[in-house]
Amino acid sequence: MARNSLCSRCSVPAFRVLVILLLLLRPTAAGHDYLDALHKSILFFEGQRSGKLPADQRLRWRRDSALHDGATAGVDLSGGYYDAGDNIKFGFPMAFTTTMLSWSVIDFERSMGAELGNVLKAVRWGTDYLLKATAKIGSGVVFVQVGDPISDHNCWERPEDMDTLRTIFKIDGSHPGSDVAGETAAALAAASIVFRSRDPSYSTMLLNRAVAVFQFADKHRGAYSNSLRRAVCPFYCDVNGYQDELLWAAAWLHKASRRRQYREYIVRNEVVLRAGDTINEFGWDNKHAGINVLISKEVLMGRANYFASFKQTPMDLSVLHCLEFLTPKFNIPQVGLSSRLVEVTCSM
Repeated sequence: MARNSLCSRCSVPAFRVLVILLLLLRPTAAGHDYLDALHKSILFFEGQRSGKLPADQRLRWRRDSALHDGATAGVDLSGGYYDAGDNIKFGFPMAFTTTMLSWSVIDFERSMGAELGNVLKAVRWGTDYLLKATAKIGSGVVFVQVGDPISDHNCWERPEDMDTLRTIFKIDGSHPGSDVAGETAAALAAASIVFRSRDPSYSTMLLNRAVAVFQFADKHRGAYSNSLRRAVCPFYCDVNGYQDELLWAAAWLHKASRRRQYREYIVRNEVVLRAGDTINEFGWDNKHAGINVLISKEVLMGRANYFASFKQTPMDLSVLHCLEFLTPKFNIPQVGLSSRLVEVTCSM
């Protein structure tokens, strides 16, 4: 359960990409089996699965659950991931998790060994749900949460046995949520890269949906916490604002599509949407460091010279460390594993 406090981003909600980012680091100390840690990390996601479980589910003590999610709204919202040992499906952190899982595959698939197949399944389990949640985007609706957090947190029980409310929450043109919609667009775009060569038709579907969801997020600007209030606060309030998610989504759409319109969007809105704000932290609520790392990496690799301003962005030490981590071939000073742990943990 996330808590709305200054340290809420340092607590341990289920959808922490911290585990993935840390476990994919090159081993720097003897005696640590990072492939085993990666195995356990991905296994955790299987334990958080909601809906009809597949035949190859490795955690056999888990069973089908919440098969009728969305029925009260006339939609199928089964699937996806539960949050933090609870039975709520919070769309905002779930989408962020899917984005980061996809990013880990894009940059580190060669280091994943036998776990790559399981990581791909974890990504797809998230994107299959996000496609359901955005199925009515043509009508200007995105479903962003399943379950009442108050009743759920008052009753700790297995998802297979739960009898708490499965209330459906959505955003639309009158009740905007550019943050959760932007993150959803980012997740779909990032995953489209993951599946581009593995499943081209699925990749195209993901990218097309990402485009539509981003258009919705940008057209109807506003924070979802202002629209849904107690349904998401104090659990996953958007404290940082929705502007970073719009830039984050545009950056992923540019990377996935190479379309000029997203390049121009980023350049045009870089100052307006505060691209350089608070780049010393990164998590489900604050994407500024991620935006700078993602775009700066493109610039450093000579793929996006039109983003030259990001190369000049005054980055603090934590972002430089992230750049070293994500682009090991560049001559950026090495840092120890312990300092990386501190930086990433505090950024969450």
